Amino acid sequence: MGNPFELLEERLTKIESLLGTVLDSLQSEEKEINFTVEEAAEYLRVSEQSIYKYIKEGDIPATRPGRKYLIAKSDLENSLDEVKSLKYKRRA
Repeated sequence: MGNPFELLEERLTKIESLLGTVLDSLQSEEKEINFTVEEAAEYLRVSEQSIYKYIKEGDIPATRPGRKYLIAKSDLENSLDEVKSLKYKRRA
């Protein structure tokens, strides 16, 4: 039987290396950014009412986990060209 402190040291070293790899993988993953309606309006430089209208009409996909809408940045950027054209387009 070896020195218990050496065994602990060895196990702690393994744990540290595992934690390091986990932290590296978490930092390398791109996290999804969600906008509120207010933030989306500021990002697109339109009014909040316009964002609500675009959500209601299905032009901008949004989720509503509670009382507020959340809009994924990727969805907003995908809808960006369409929203800009809708800003000047008349609805029949």
